[in-house]
Order: sequence, then C-alpha cells, then structure tokens
Amino acid sequence: MLSWWHKDREAGLPERVKAAVRAQEDATERLISWIQLGIVMIFGTLYFVSPKPEVDIAPVPWALSVYLVLTIIRVIWSHLGRLPDWSLAISVFFDMTLLMVLIWSFHIQYMQPASFYLKAPTLLYVFIFIALRALRFDARFVLLAGVVAAIGWGLMILYVIYYDPFDTMITRDYVAYMTSNSVLLGAEFDKIISILMVTGLIAIALARAKGLLVRSVSEQAAAQELSRFFAPEIAERIKGSEDQIRAGTGELRQAAILNLDMRGFTRMAGEAPPDQVMSLLADYQQQMVPVIQRHGGSIDKFLGDGIMATFGAADPSQTYAADALRALDDAMAAAAAWQAQCRANGRSCPTVNGAVATGSILFGAVGDESRLEYTVIGDAVNLSAKLEKHNKELGVRALCDRETYDLALSQGYAPESQKESLDGIQVGGVTNHMGLVVIAA
Repeated sequence: MLSWWHKDREAGLPERVKAAVRAQEDATERLISWIQLGIVMIFGTLYFVSPKPEVDIAPVPWALSVYLVLTIIRVIWSHLGRLPDWSLAISVFFDMTLLMVLIWSFHIQYMQPASFYLKAPTLLYVFIFIALRALRFDARFVLLAGVVAAIGWGLMILYVIYYDPFDTMITRDYVAYMTSNSVLLGAEFDKIISILMVTGLIAIALARAKGLLVRSVSEQAAAQELSRFFAPEIAERIKGSEDQIRAGTGELRQAAILNLDMRGFTRMAGEAPPDQVMSLLADYQQQMVPVIQRHGGSIDKFLGDGIMATFGAADPSQTYAADALRALDDAMAAAAAWQAQCRANGRSCPTVNGAVATGSILFGAVGDESRLEYTVIGDAVNLSAKLEKHNKELGVRALCDRETYDLALSQGYAPESQKESLDGIQVGGVTNHMGLVVIAA
C-alpha cells in the first residue's frame, strides 16, 4: 500500500517534462489553498450568523479557528515552494475532520439527540472536499479524501448507535426515519456507498486525465524543443496544419533566397581541433541567424558553414527582395564586426560571403513518411548559391543579380551607400552573361 502511495508516477519521463508537470501541480495547489481558505471563511460566517443556544461546550469555533490557521499556513507554504505529499495528506484529513466535527456539533447546538446530525445536509460538503482534491490530477488524494470521509461517516453512525446504550434509535420504518430522529442503517450505508462510488469514479477519471495531462505536457515540451530545429514560420505552419503534412505537396511563391558561407572554412576545419571548429561555427551562426530573422528571413537549412534562408517562401511577403538585401547588408556589417572582434582576441575568423537571388520557387515538403522536410526548389535557389561562390572570383564579400537589386529598390530598399554595378559577368554554372551588383566589397 505504501509502495503504491510513494510510487513515482512520472518515472521514465524526461526531467523537463517532470518539471512541467510539477509546475502544473504546484499552481493547482495554490488554487486549492485559496479555495480552502474561502470554504473556511464561508463556514465561519454561516456559524457566527446562525442562532445558537447557550451551551457549555462549543467545539465549532475551536475547530474553525484551528482550520483557519492551518489553511493560512498552507496558502503561504504553497506560494513559497512545493508542498510535500505528507502535508497534502494531512490537509485532506483536516478537511474531513472539520466537516465531521461541524456535523457532529449540530445535535449539541440544537439540543437534539445525536441521530439528529445524520440528517444534516452539510454532509454534501463531503463531495466538495473530494472534488477539490481532483484539481491536482492525482487520484491518490481523491481516494484518501473519499476513504477518510466514508470512515468518518461510519464513526458518526457508530457514535449515534452507542451514544445511548438503552436506545440505539435504529428503525426499519422509512416513514419513522424521515419524521423522527430514528436511524435507518440502510440509508446511512447508502450515503457511505455514494461517497465511495463518487470517489472511485473521480479517481478513475483522474487517472485517465493524468495520462492526458502528462502526454499533453510531453508533446508541448517536445514541440518547444522541435521548434528550435525549424524556423518559427515552419513551426507555426506544422502546428496549424488542418491535414497531415505529406511529401509531394507544394506552393508556387515569389521569394528571395539568401546564402551565407565562410570562405576557407573547409580547409580550416581539416586542420584545427574539432572543439575549436565547432566553437567557431556556433559563434558565426549566433552572429548571422538573429540578423536574418530580424528582417523576416526563415532559416531553411544549415549546410556546414553555409546558411540558406528564404524571404517570402514560408510566409508570403510583398517586400521579400528588399528584406533580403537589408538582411544581407546587416549580415555583412555583423560579419565585419565579428572578424574585428576575433582579431582583437587573437583568433582567426574566415571572411563571410553572401548572395541574394529572387524568382519563382516551389515551397513544400519533401521526403517520405518517416522523414519530412520543408524546402524550396527553383532557379533562384541555384543562382543564389552560385553567386555566393562567385564572390571569391570577384574578390568581394556579397553579390546579387541586377534584377533582384532593381526589384528590391521598387519594394523600398534604400542602400546606405552607392553599390557597384558589373555588366556582362560570366558566373560559373550560368549559361548567359549577367549583370551583378556588389552589395559588400
């Protein structure tokens, strides 16, 4: 029994999922604490405004006072940290004990035989306290509340039967039971059975709900982790898709493609220690990615030291070319500052090249049922990659084709400095000569 009580119900889950579930439970306990405080205030108000005869013993005010103090402690404790299971079990015990004491005191307050309190409608509050424990999504405390309530009511019945040894007040006449202080054991057992059945049903529902909660938290945590592997626009597209995403579906878009690459990185990667290579790569990406995202770019993929980003593909835009060139301008400025910082720190950082091309592209999912990826396909994708490589031939850092530059100007792009135009340039892999614009020399 004790091993069941102490069993780790999140065993096997990642620690981050356990932490998320516990955070939900802690928030629930704070809510329960405030509800309990409201309940004891209601009990106190009802007691003090109701008429009471003069009696020598008045247990209710003492019980309410103790419960109020314990509830205030519980509220403060729940806001300071996690409540241990033993404190929650004690809280359940005091909930039911207070309720039974209140019901028991009715025959003293109204100067009636002990059996008088068995007909008190206050017993219905038992179900409130049981339901209150259901807020935590932990069936253990619901079961504990129901069992304590059933035992408590059983003791209340025994008290009535043995209160007067000469008159147990037991009857089998239902009319007599309803119209007097007689005790009908079948009716009282019905109450206990009702308490236990409600407890069992809620516990079963909670066990199922806890599974859904854990699965929901697990999927949410997984989605948050997976979203780090996708551009925000792609992540939103996946989450918001009404139908299952399948390979072979695509959309035709007008978009800009940006490619960034570090010149000489491959040679350096073969000579430098692995940790140094990966540290440099991570530092470079941390410099470039925020710049791209700040201008509305979506990271399509990392290709070693290469970064390919799209503008207007995942999220259609009317200023995709202008956004891409603004991103390229800022990326070149950030790369220059990064190189200067590296030199100041005695490190060697390769030159960063970049290029932008625009045109019609296909945006969609590729792969098979076990592995899917959103990507872009089209001449602009290939041209951007070729222009990035052509930077080395021209001895510059960033290029775009003339059509892309003119389109960006029409979309509101305003370069801070005059850009050099090159005519009749033969780019490797491109059949016709091209007009190019040097974005960064």
